[in-house]
Amino acid sequence: MPDLLACPVSMPLISVVIATYNGVSFLREQLDSIINQTYPHLEIVIVDDASQDNTLTILREYEASHAHVRVFESQVNLGYIKNFERGLRLCNGDLIALSDQDDIWLPEKLSILFREMGDHNLVYCNSELMDKSGKALGIRLSDVKNLQSFWTPLNYVVGNSAPGHAMLIRKAVIEHSLPLPVLFPHDYWVGFVSTLSTSMNYVDQVLVRYRQHADNVFGCIPGQNNKKPKAKPTKSQACNLARQRMKQMYLKCPDELPEKSVFRTIHESYQDFSLSNNIKRMLVFIKYRREITAYKNRSLFRRWLFGMKMFARIL
Repeated sequence: MPDLLACPVSMPLISVVIATYNGVSFLREQLDSIINQTYPHLEIVIVDDASQDNTLTILREYEASHAHVRVFESQVNLGYIKNFERGLRLCNGDLIALSDQDDIWLPEKLSILFREMGDHNLVYCNSELMDKSGKALGIRLSDVKNLQSFWTPLNYVVGNSAPGHAMLIRKAVIEHSLPLPVLFPHDYWVGFVSTLSTSMNYVDQVLVRYRQHADNVFGCIPGQNNKKPKAKPTKSQACNLARQRMKQMYLKCPDELPEKSVFRTIHESYQDFSLSNNIKRMLVFIKYRREITAYKNRSLFRRWLFGMKMFARIL
């Protein structure tokens, strides 16, 4: 356990937020990996979302054994986004790290991310995929997703690949992100908000072992995540969700940013499939193709093609 009294003044408190729900299968490994971080000034905030197994028993055991572990129990299930939000509101640290309940952090993770943060409001690292039993799959997250130092909120127009389990975030970003909208995954929204003030920094170093299994809320390997396949939304439902998300991003983007006008144009073009909106949408996706498709490993031709497709669709 870190010696909080011996921490130098220059080492800010990092709050690690762990959202748990029925996590007995992997929880101890993750908790041990966080408790054994080399960064010396930590608090660990755990919010349990009304688990129905022995998760809370394990959490109370760790809380009793470690002074910097704080456990909070929900009486009703909030869902993972609002459960994370509750944990974020309970943090005391100047820096915040998000944690799932089933991964394993390398001991130097937080120390390295803190060192590499610089003037950025968010820094994140690479991850190595492992299977349910903890066996390495020989795949890094960067092998399947385009990880980089994203530099503009336009990188989040239709997608992004910076995962929450790999992030270290300044508290000011978290405060500006709350309340977390349920339209977005929590890390997607926090990443977007961070780019409204600075670029984020990517550290191309594996610092997390990212477990892939049937109960993942999100995963990288088809067939290993999502225990029960979700019903695919209708085209009308998907379009409506895309319109709501674009409106949320447009409203959140500050008026003084040059990207505001781009979000306005896209938001307006998402209202219907009229000829004028189709042309407007296609042209803005083509003009900003590098920014909008930054999270995708695509050739120049395919980026152009992606923009052309926006004539007849919204995402």
